[in-house]
Amino acid sequence: MAASHFLPAQRNEPLSPLRLALFSGNYNYVTDGANRALNRLVAYLERQGVAVRVYSPTTATPAFKPQGTLVSVPSIGIPTRPDYRLATGLPKAIVADIEAFKPNLFHLSAPDMLGHAALKLAEKSHIPAVASVHTRFDTYMQYYNLKWVDAIFSGILKRFYKRCAHVYAPSRCMADLLEADGLAKDVHLWTRGVDCQRFNPQHRNQAWRQSHGVSGHDVVIAFAGRLVREKGLDTFVSIIRVLKQRGLHHKVVVMGDGPERAWFGDRLPEAIFLGHLNDAELATAYASSDIFLNPSMTESFGNVTLEAMASGLPAVCANATGSNSLVMHGQTGYLADALDPDSYADCLAPLITSTVLRQQIGQAGRKRSLGFEWDAVMADLYTRYLEVLEQQSSPVRQSSSVIHSVPRPRLRAISEAPIEAG
Repeated sequence: MAASHFLPAQRNEPLSPLRLALFSGNYNYVTDGANRALNRLVAYLERQGVAVRVYSPTTATPAFKPQGTLVSVPSIGIPTRPDYRLATGLPKAIVADIEAFKPNLFHLSAPDMLGHAALKLAEKSHIPAVASVHTRFDTYMQYYNLKWVDAIFSGILKRFYKRCAHVYAPSRCMADLLEADGLAKDVHLWTRGVDCQRFNPQHRNQAWRQSHGVSGHDVVIAFAGRLVREKGLDTFVSIIRVLKQRGLHHKVVVMGDGPERAWFGDRLPEAIFLGHLNDAELATAYASSDIFLNPSMTESFGNVTLEAMASGLPAVCANATGSNSLVMHGQTGYLADALDPDSYADCLAPLITSTVLRQQIGQAGRKRSLGFEWDAVMADLYTRYLEVLEQQSSPVRQSSSVIHSVPRPRLRAISEAPIEAG
């Protein structure tokens, strides 16, 4: 059984009219880009005086300390993905906790069983619900031999997102896709940010390179992320094979872990596998590499790509959602045909052979990353929340005069609320 902790809901008067109930399938038990963004969101909202309560599965060995108040919901392990858990819904005790908290807005971070149960409760309670999109769930089926369920899954997504007051997409291309597919009716942007002090070219470390057997003339191609099929691991392996066939000398560094670690390692026997890294180690590993390669087609934004750009690396990515909102082809990196290893190799070749080009492209990527400031991103979302409250006409709605009295959120230093990683 998963570890749980259940804290009594408290009705302290907040500084903001917003009382947010956030529902997440994975808030902190496995590290990924989605839950790190959600933790930053909760930390930011609480600094603005917002009352927040988070409902998510938990484990006895979380990856990092959660921001805010986390209530454990019942969950079961997923047989094919033992590192993840599936919430089984909202039992009466959890519903009672939500009612005691008295939220006036639900935020749903995934269209899973927990999200559907929370949406049903929101509708029953006449509380508006918003949803954020964190990944391309619709693309997962092809990686697990479930392509035949695409139409069914698409119908489920439509029924879920169209019942939400707002849907927040992390990139313009993802928002366009949701609208084009008719998956949502009111799509807004909630992009992601990066800590440009933490992820910085200044963290490049020659001693780190030497300790991992990287010489001064070696060109390091970095991969970062969960080692799962949907991250394009098979495409990555094919790309490296093409580079070897072309005689393009390089070394591969893999940052991250996951259930496909053994499969990936068998096919990349010469790669340097670093496993899960804390923030300081990750920053050093990025900056001490030379090129970032991300062939994933399932990204809705691409947090790792932005971290690599902030670290001064030229990025070579799939021309797919997420990456094509970050990477400017030929300027901050290159966008390759998503499933064509030769296309990636064509993009990588000039970077491998030219130190000057790597530096030029990397500097341009670093400059672009400076426009993604976390608190500005969170302030925009907070404003969207208040718009939903203002538009809501149910009895639990706060008066518009109260909402208008809340000033636009003031930007504060990101360092005030760091995310602790395990």
